Amino acid sequence: MPGLKISILQQPLVWMDGPANLRHFDRQLEDITGRDVIVLPEMFTTGFAMEAAKQSMQQEEVVAWMHAKAQQTNALIAGSAALQTERGPVNRFLLVEPEGKVHFYDKRHLFWRGWRILPLVCYDLRFPVWSRNRNDYDLALYVANWPAPRSLHWQSLLVARAIENQAYVVGCNRVGTDGNGHHYRGDSRVVNPQGEIIATAEPHQATRIDAELSLTALKEYREKFPAWQDADPFSIE
Repeated sequence: MPGLKISILQQPLVWMDGPANLRHFDRQLEDITGRDVIVLPEMFTTGFAMEAAKQSMQQEEVVAWMHAKAQQTNALIAGSAALQTERGPVNRFLLVEPEGKVHFYDKRHLFWRGWRILPLVCYDLRFPVWSRNRNDYDLALYVANWPAPRSLHWQSLLVARAIENQAYVVGCNRVGTDGNGHHYRGDSRVVNPQGEIIATAEPHQATRIDAELSLTALKEYREKFPAWQDADPFSIE
């Protein structure tokens, strides 16, 4: 089975300036080729602010930009954006395919493209129940604005979610300082189902990290050590 080539863009964000952030990611994405999934940080158009949705770009604009980048790179583009919707402001995880199909997450929601992918946003990482794997996903994608004082929590929780769910876990965090004075180390990383870190970004650095994930290796590991079958059957539905 083919591997999954994933890239994480650990980058600073311009406070509350959607066009400036999109121009920045235009430059970061300019030369990326040969990847399957490219992950942007949480609220990549604004930075993390409770009022961000009121000053955000329209979802149509954000999706159009992501679609253009997906076509340009021939990869899935994922990240979350603060958006104003009919039911109020949301922090919406968006994943856009090169063909234009859009997946989004406000509630717990899975999507497929050979790999079964679970999208999650920042604070979700603290709650194991939201990533409980019932043999229904292979890769959990976390996008975040996780502040520096709690960076050790971020790192350890990513590893914990991978081990307990026997799944790959990817965490894309931002770097820099936001408009509220919160500083971000980044510490973006890719963790395999055994809890081993297979790719990590240098802290405080605007950078990109790449990794290739093996669905064959994942399935072999789950067959040899099917711990997921012993998980608490508690349901959140």
